[in-house]
Amino acid sequence: MDAYLEALKAYQTFNPAGWVALYRVLPMWAGIVSCALGLVLMLAGGGPLFRIIAGPLGGLIGLAWTGVLLGRFSLSMDPRVPTLVAAALTAVGFLFPPAIIYLGVGIPLGLLGGEIAGPNDFILGFAPGLILGGLVAVVLARPVSAIITSCIGAWMLVIGGMAALHQFSGLVGALARQPWGIVLAAALFAIAGSIYQILVRPSPEEVEKQRAERQRLKQRKEEQKAMEKRWSVPRGK
Repeated sequence: MDAYLEALKAYQTFNPAGWVALYRVLPMWAGIVSCALGLVLMLAGGGPLFRIIAGPLGGLIGLAWTGVLLGRFSLSMDPRVPTLVAAALTAVGFLFPPAIIYLGVGIPLGLLGGEIAGPNDFILGFAPGLILGGLVAVVLARPVSAIITSCIGAWMLVIGGMAALHQFSGLVGALARQPWGIVLAAALFAIAGSIYQILVRPSPEEVEKQRAERQRLKQRKEEQKAMEKRWSVPRGK
C-alpha cells in the first residue's frame, strides 16, 4: 500500500515522469482491470454512471489535493487529514456528484490562478479560479463530466496497458522514458472519448425521450391490434 501511495504523490505536482511511473507498481491483473475500466469511462462515464464514479473520484481529490492546499495556505496538517477528507468527499460524490465536478475543475484552476498571482497574492488568484471555474463546470455538467471521465479513462487505459505488458516487453520501459509521448497518447484517447460521449452518445434526456417514444408506439400497436380483433369477430345473425 505504501508503494501505491508514494506513486500517487507524483500526481500532486507537475511531474509527467512520475505520473507514468505508476505502472511499475501495478501487477498485471490490475493493469488489465484498469484497461477495462478505462474503456468504460471513455465510452459511458459521463452518463448516469458518473454517480458511481464521482465517489471514488472525490476520494482521489481528497488524497491528492488536501495536503497541497493546506501547504499553500501554510496550515499545519495531521497525517490523517487527507484520509478523512477523502472519505468525506467519497460520500459527497455518491450523494451529490455535481460537488465533485465543482471541486475537480475548480481546484486545479484555482491553483493555476494562485501560481499566476504569486505566493504573496495566492488567495487572490486561487479564489476566482475555484469559484468561477467550479460554477461554469457545474452549469456545463454533462460535457464536463464526459471530458473528466474520458481523461481519467484514457489515463487508466494507457497506464493499465503498460502495467499489463511491461513484464513481457522491453518496449514499455523505452516508452516510459518518453513521458510526454505517453501523455500525448492519453490525450488523444481522451479527445476521442470526449467527442464520442458529447457528440455521438445520446444524452440521458434523449435516451428517455426515445424510450417514451418506443413505449407509445408499442401501446399504439397493441390498441390497433385490439381494435382489429374486435372488428374481426363475426356478428351474430
